[in-house]
Amino acid sequence: MAAGVSYAAATEGGRVSSPVLGARDLTGCEHRLALDFAARTDSPPAREQSAPEVTQRIRAATEHRSKVQDLLRSLHSDQPAGTFVMIDAAASRSARIDATYRAARSGARWIADAVLRTDIDAGRRGHSELLVHDGIGYVPVIVVNHRVSYPVSSEVGDSQRTGIVTSPLWGWLPTVDQTRGARNNKRDQMRLAHLCRMLQSDGIAGRAHGGVIGLDVDCIVVYDLDPLLDGYDENLVHRRRIAAQQVVTSPSRIGECRGCQWWPQCETELIARRDVSLVVNGAQAKVLADNEIRTIDRLAALSDAPEEFKGPFEEAVVFAQCWLTGTKLVRRHDDVAVQRADVEVDVDMESFGEDGAYLWGTLLTDNTIGQVQPYRPFVTWQPLPTVDEARSFAEFWQWLMTIRNTARAQGKTFAAYCYSEQAENRWLRGSADRFAGLPGIPSRAKIDAFIASDEWVDIFAAVGQNFLSPSGKGLKRVAPIAGFHWRDDDAGGAASMDWYRHAVGIDETVDISQRERLLEYNEDDVRATKILREWMDNIASSTVPTVEELRIRYLRTRGGDGIEEAAAAQ
Repeated sequence: MAAGVSYAAATEGGRVSSPVLGARDLTGCEHRLALDFAARTDSPPAREQSAPEVTQRIRAATEHRSKVQDLLRSLHSDQPAGTFVMIDAAASRSARIDATYRAARSGARWIADAVLRTDIDAGRRGHSELLVHDGIGYVPVIVVNHRVSYPVSSEVGDSQRTGIVTSPLWGWLPTVDQTRGARNNKRDQMRLAHLCRMLQSDGIAGRAHGGVIGLDVDCIVVYDLDPLLDGYDENLVHRRRIAAQQVVTSPSRIGECRGCQWWPQCETELIARRDVSLVVNGAQAKVLADNEIRTIDRLAALSDAPEEFKGPFEEAVVFAQCWLTGTKLVRRHDDVAVQRADVEVDVDMESFGEDGAYLWGTLLTDNTIGQVQPYRPFVTWQPLPTVDEARSFAEFWQWLMTIRNTARAQGKTFAAYCYSEQAENRWLRGSADRFAGLPGIPSRAKIDAFIASDEWVDIFAAVGQNFLSPSGKGLKRVAPIAGFHWRDDDAGGAASMDWYRHAVGIDETVDISQRERLLEYNEDDVRATKILREWMDNIASSTVPTVEELRIRYLRTRGGDGIEEAAAAQ
């Protein structure tokens, strides 16, 4: 996770004495920051290969910024020369800095891919996707690969519409927009404050404003940075002290750990000390530590929650007991309940970023005759976005409705299953909206009715209703407990993004073998959902311990004290 950190810093006695921080260093794990800068010289430490999800996230962000730049260039193409200046991203850093300040001196209104001078004394280094002149000086505008606003429903009354400030992409015209709400992001705000201070230090800053262009690329969300700057200044001082090894840090597992290059080292340390963060989330771990509950052993023995603890404390205790006993899954209830039907269709969708859904994989089972049909994919291999996606989606939908209607006509019950419906629902609705009116495309009303019906079943939700899973409820976590294993060890959502690029020839030649790999991965997902459902219905109640059975198992590891009381409570 240390990629992109600045190495421009003075060193003294093997430690960084004057660390220079980039925007990435201003938020996130403090221990990661300390490790990144520990004993740093002018040469960066060797990097371990990034996890697939990290690589994909970086690639997606880079492609998004490139698309935004192309759009802005076209929007400003009719303006006088020198109004919109694009800094050559392929040039050396020093050349890009010189070009940025040359453009500023010449009075450019928009400077794209701007790189600011490194301020060793203040400990700042940064670049901005855009610098925009507001009539006084420059304000930073950054481009991010997540949504930064959301539409406010027209049903909301005027008195409840607080609105946000936005500006169009073609000009800097900040105006209150009551049709939107802001999705505030601390990392974005800290980066804008960082850049604002750098512009102020160089004497070329405009008002203390900043802007963000998000995933939808429909406006610039404008922030007033004045209320943020004091907090930013304090944060910078604190984070620089961490980087200079003047603040002692220690690892604690948080969401950021996934994909971090330091995780193997940190995990070893956390396991050795049986750290409580291995079984609860970051906020819960902090509350527990503040109450002197730092080990899994201590948590497992508790019955009363600290007053500040947020979330079901009894589940945290169960997860601790699972860790100590090696238990992978626990039943919430005596009986496991999952919806079944005479005719069952398992569905799994594959999408590529925001560009569309290229594959709907299905597996049809008729339980009345004990028949499982071969896996059937509905797919387009034309690179997304493409209208051919409408054709594959329409074929999938018409097939699914035919199976459902035939089952009903024969007096059979029907259900279609997915795992974690959020993604499927998004592209069911999105496909109906984007391709409305094309042959075979259902109306949005029909899609909404299907999603709301009892015939669309989310097995992820069923797992959550029936089980506690200490390692998470993802299909790749739970299905192996039911005996299913993927044929491809690298199978996963992030890896499939890379496979898709090869499969359709994005920026390269087409690799047909990657199409087969994607189909195999998708088929395994639908089969995993089917096997997990059937296991839940037939086997889980006799093989997965209940919470009380887990407690007895845990007490045995402690020498048996309390077993009789626990058994009597069952």
